[in-house]
Amino acid sequence: MTLNTRTLATTCVAAVLAACSQNTAPEPAAETTAKTSPANKPADQSAALTEFVNAEFKRIVLDRSPEFQTFLGIKDDYGQWSDASRAEAAEGLELYRQSVAELKKRFADAKLDTQATLSYRMYIDGLADQEANFKWFDYGYPFNQMFGRQSRGPAFLIAQHRVGDEADAVAYVERLEGYKAMMDQYVDLAVGRFEEGINPPKFVYAYVLDDAKNIITGAPFDDGDDSTLLADLKKKLDALDDDATKAQLLARGTAAIKDSVGPAYDRLIEVMTEQQAKASTDDGVWKLPNGADYYAHQLKVMTTTDLTADEIHNIGLSEMDRIHDEMRGIMKTVDFEGTLTEFFVFMREDEQFYFDDTEEGRAGYLELATGLIDTMKGRLDELFITKPKADVVVKPVEAFREKSAGKAFYQRPTPDGSRPGVYYANLYNMAEMPKYAAEALAYHEGVPGHHMQIAISQELTGVPMFRKFGGYTAYIEGWGLYSEYVPKEIGLYEDPYSDFGRLSLELWRAARLVVDTGLHHKRWTRQEAIDYLVKNTPNAERDCVKAIERYIVMPGQATAYKIGMLKILELRKMAKNALGDRFDIRAFHDVILANGAVPLDVLEDLVQAWIADTQAA
Repeated sequence: MTLNTRTLATTCVAAVLAACSQNTAPEPAAETTAKTSPANKPADQSAALTEFVNAEFKRIVLDRSPEFQTFLGIKDDYGQWSDASRAEAAEGLELYRQSVAELKKRFADAKLDTQATLSYRMYIDGLADQEANFKWFDYGYPFNQMFGRQSRGPAFLIAQHRVGDEADAVAYVERLEGYKAMMDQYVDLAVGRFEEGINPPKFVYAYVLDDAKNIITGAPFDDGDDSTLLADLKKKLDALDDDATKAQLLARGTAAIKDSVGPAYDRLIEVMTEQQAKASTDDGVWKLPNGADYYAHQLKVMTTTDLTADEIHNIGLSEMDRIHDEMRGIMKTVDFEGTLTEFFVFMREDEQFYFDDTEEGRAGYLELATGLIDTMKGRLDELFITKPKADVVVKPVEAFREKSAGKAFYQRPTPDGSRPGVYYANLYNMAEMPKYAAEALAYHEGVPGHHMQIAISQELTGVPMFRKFGGYTAYIEGWGLYSEYVPKEIGLYEDPYSDFGRLSLELWRAARLVVDTGLHHKRWTRQEAIDYLVKNTPNAERDCVKAIERYIVMPGQATAYKIGMLKILELRKMAKNALGDRFDIRAFHDVILANGAVPLDVLEDLVQAWIADTQAA
């Protein structure tokens, strides 16, 4: 799962919304050349189109989103927060409409090379996506346990706002001083949506309140240890050499934490407590006004297909049966006598499969994950031509949000490589992080998964910025799940239990097709969905609970993984059948990765064009 999970931008305008996730913004460092047909050399008109959409990306996205700038390592507007209001989103959409009209006026009849033609198509198609998205602007939950602003605000400051000099430190303090105004926007959204009958089910509020209280625990709010943000402020001020400046900024920042951050969370706690008392226990988005239409929209956005909820549900059931059969094969390999259900219990409960729930056990997991990624790095030449320059590191999820955060997720590097990509492992409860699944999880979040795909996209040359930094969930998460599978083809997963771990994660994504549509379309209760996972997967019950709670607040997102993976495998099979002995897995992966994130129909067009070029050559 990628950070902002859920919502990577599909176009330049969407990037603003997703990142919340300029003055002259430098073009990010780029090392990888996008794939262009030899017969289509870049021409002046193609370069002009790329220049135009880059300028528009800057004008419509970067100049209007200080937080997205920070994600990209750009320090313009470094002390500001992005505007989360409906009015700001409406203005961005209107700017995008005008931009598309100008693009058509300038380039409708232009002779464009392969990449510029793709950019033209995606930029225009993106407008229809954003028109549809804006219709549902008031849907979604600003505060939730997965990516709610109550935890993402502090996480942004801690993980994204780097301090290397006094100006950076001043900007950090300015963001603390503006914290209440920023949070009030999100609280206002939550209040307005609640009045319209759009709010999460009751169970979500306890997580939000817990996160909020964690942020205002400790100094300067009470006599305990330093609070999360005060500790981070002190750590970052250590980068400064001048003691007087450090003391001044520490005093100013401490005051901001007390007088801006504190009141922001006090108001949030008051509003969330009031809403909690009135919230229902209905879980799926069917309960919302026009909920069925909203869910159909979510499925289309997340899968980039026209599959219906019933079709997706049935695909999930079929995949569950197939994977269960493969798991029975693993049982025979390890000489386990019993039913598949009994094998699941064995995998859940046997101590050999888990690290101790201690600091030593957590350090052991991080060491294992890092070693798996390092081993895979040494095997990349067998599968890939293009590889990223940015590094990836493994870190534990921070203590203030580990109770509510997901099992694992990835945070992209800065384009210039000054901040590496990060695979975050949630080690709050070691019973939810079995050793047997560590290999597949490392491949998914690290290499050859999210890190490889996202870092390569950011390093592309010859494509505009809206394609480098945008995203489509089915493509991104489909690649992540495919990346769990492909290492098996080069001899990894030598331990049959690790291969079971791979299958268990694939089973988990197949089950998502069933339970997501069950919750939001078939009106399953939260408990019915939890029971389905407990019965049909080897995951611990607590793991199943957290997963269902995630799918409830992120409707449709969980369906993207399996739908995307199945499409990549379908395209690979098509290419193998068409090319026979001329099929090169490394070249195929280049086609998938070296054009940036695209919808699945566009991905199919790219693969078909590659097949035709290869046959012609």
